[in-house]
Amino acid sequence: MRRIDHTKTPLFTALKEHMNKDVIPFHVPGHKYGRGNPELLEFFGENTMKADVNGMEDLDNACNPISVIKEAEEYAADAFGAEEAFFLVNGTTSGIQAMIMSAVRPGEQIIIPRNAHKSTIGGIILAGAIPIYVPSEINEELGIAMGVSAGVIKKALEIHDFAKAVFVVNPTYYGAVSDLKSIVRSAHRNGTAVLVDEAHGAHMHFHDEFPLTAMEVGADMSACSTHKTGGSLTQSSILLLRGNMIEKEVVKQVLNLNFTTSASYLLMASIDTSRKLMATQGEAMLTETLELCRYARKRLNEIDGVYAFGRELVGTPGCFDLDETKLGIHVRRLGITGFEMEKILRKEYNIQVEMSDIYNVMAIITLGDRKEDIDKLVDAVADIAKKQGVHEVKNIVYMPDMPELIVSPRDAFYSPKRAIPLEECAGHICAEMIMAYPPGIPIICPGERITKDIIDYVKLLKEEECQMQGTADPYVNYIRVLGRSVGE
Repeated sequence: MRRIDHTKTPLFTALKEHMNKDVIPFHVPGHKYGRGNPELLEFFGENTMKADVNGMEDLDNACNPISVIKEAEEYAADAFGAEEAFFLVNGTTSGIQAMIMSAVRPGEQIIIPRNAHKSTIGGIILAGAIPIYVPSEINEELGIAMGVSAGVIKKALEIHDFAKAVFVVNPTYYGAVSDLKSIVRSAHRNGTAVLVDEAHGAHMHFHDEFPLTAMEVGADMSACSTHKTGGSLTQSSILLLRGNMIEKEVVKQVLNLNFTTSASYLLMASIDTSRKLMATQGEAMLTETLELCRYARKRLNEIDGVYAFGRELVGTPGCFDLDETKLGIHVRRLGITGFEMEKILRKEYNIQVEMSDIYNVMAIITLGDRKEDIDKLVDAVADIAKKQGVHEVKNIVYMPDMPELIVSPRDAFYSPKRAIPLEECAGHICAEMIMAYPPGIPIICPGERITKDIIDYVKLLKEEECQMQGTADPYVNYIRVLGRSVGE
């Protein structure tokens, strides 16, 4: 096998060469290098508009790559320790759905943790799979879901030994990592494929002080959001494949079912340059990133009433390892919710964190962060803490029990539905997802029975003005349930 020179960018270089040729465009996109949209041209600039092209001979075609895109994907596979890589332009959502559809057929079982992203449920609906939900560990002090225990997965495989796939999140939104190596060993002994959502772990392969990745421990497929932590443009991701449990040809067929025939060269070229950066400079840059993370935690933990949790969690239930770039800040003792903290930081200090929940806010530290920005965040938190004071607030962490699956998600998706008030939903079978976004983890999924606890939890999130998604009613006052309306 030829040695890869990661200083090269096959696709990005081809794109620049094409732009320099000044080809007369009688092809889409219709803006024709921006001339058809002067306002956009002025704002984004000539290079951006000239790079927004479509597939042609010298630029290859994303749906059936045979030249520069294929070569760029080979470079990515080598960089991330995979045997095959596929560029994605619809985010890791499309990669997660492709993984599930490639590994599980209609009616077959897939074991998944309850804190999986909503795209996982979408993939299950598309595949017609039957989910076997397993609980994630809960850190009650912080009020957050952690990873899934390897023992829980092993037990689920013993009970559901015909399951075709196990799905794992690596890392979780807050950085918790499961014992992925043990999970892979248990699954492969059972002949079960392992699919990994690494949306927030695209950087982890490139520095030894980060948790092991799916490809490093022998998982079959993973999907990585290079745009989240790898430096590429928003919506760009990669799908990684290794081993022989899932055929490359099957994956390509699945991708071509919903892959656009007009893939953005801006997005794909950004993956190519991101791969070059991580492969050639990632270790040094991530060393600096880790130093910033540790500096931030140290300073934050000197503030009364604030707790920036970190590696001390390793070894607790659901936390086999931790990605330190997820800077979780626990604010319960300040007498405010994480939702309130996020709003104060944005409105009064011009700082936007990644997400918030009842007790926490979370900032993601990446290759692009600077010490002066870290200082501004820490100083803002310190100022808020000084104004708020420290309170001995009782921990009222409240998470409803995992609901009962009554109907398969696919059957629920295609069944007749009717909308009823949220307060009247208890006992009905949900026909849609309800989730707080971010992180996009469903509180309830299609086909599950709605309980009073779930209704109360949704009301609590609504009172805190948490952004809710997944329902036809944007205000979540009405929920669609299975069954026909009166008169139908």
